[in-house]
Amino acid sequence: MADENMTMEDFSKAVDDSFTSFKDEGEANWEKLKEYQAEKTPLTVTVDGVVNKGVISNVEGVRGFIPASRLALGHVDDLNAYLGKEIQVIVREIDEQKGRLILSAVEPLRAKQNEERKARINAIEVGAVLDGKVENIQSYGAFIDLGDGLSGLVHISQISRKRIKSVEDVLQPGQEVKVKVIAVKDGKLSLSMKALEEGGDDRNEDRAAAPKDYKLPKSEDISTNLGSLLKGIKLN
Repeated sequence: MADENMTMEDFSKAVDDSFTSFKDEGEANWEKLKEYQAEKTPLTVTVDGVVNKGVISNVEGVRGFIPASRLALGHVDDLNAYLGKEIQVIVREIDEQKGRLILSAVEPLRAKQNEERKARINAIEVGAVLDGKVENIQSYGAFIDLGDGLSGLVHISQISRKRIKSVEDVLQPGQEVKVKVIAVKDGKLSLSMKALEEGGDDRNEDRAAAPKDYKLPKSEDISTNLGSLLKGIKLN
C-alpha cells in the first residue's frame, strides 16, 4: 500500500490536524512504551477515535496513532467500523519530544495468520493425496496451490518417473494436478506427482518420510479435498 512505509514525519501534520479533539489520558509512561517497542510486546487496546488517515488508541497515558495502512492486512474501507473495538497492536515508532506514538496492528495479525497456517499444515498427514493447481514454476520445481491459503513444492525430481530436463516441459502455471504429500517439515509441504504414477508409489520413499508408527493408507482411500482434511480443526 502506498502509505505503508510512511514515517513519523509523514504523519506528523495529519496527526497534529486531527488530534485537536483528543487528549492524552493519565500520566504518560514513555519508559514503559520504549520497553514495549524494544520487546515488540503485543498490546490489546481500544480504538477511541477516528482521525485523518487512521485511528486513535490510548496506551500508557499517551495517544497512539494507528495509520490506516497498519490497521489490517488488507485495505481498510471504513475506519469508523473500528471505533470502540479492541485490537492487538505493537509500538512501532516513538517520539517523546513531540509526544507522538505510532502503533501497528499488522504484526500481531500476521503472527496470528502464520499460526493458523501452521495449524492447517500440521493437520495434513504424510500420504494424503490432494488436488491442486500449479502456482508458479522455478528451475528446481513447481509450487502447487492447494487452496485454503496453503501451497507445497513438487521438486523436479518428484514430477515424473521419466527424466525431464525442465519443469516447463511438463507443467504450466494454472495447470490442475493431483499430488501426494511425502513430507511435512518446518511448516512446509513436500509433494510428489511421481508417487501417483503407475508403479510410482515407492513405499520405501514414503516410509522414510513418514513417522515410524504411521501406517501408510492407500492413495484411493484418502480424500482429495483439502477442506475435508481440515474440517474440525479449531483455530484461534
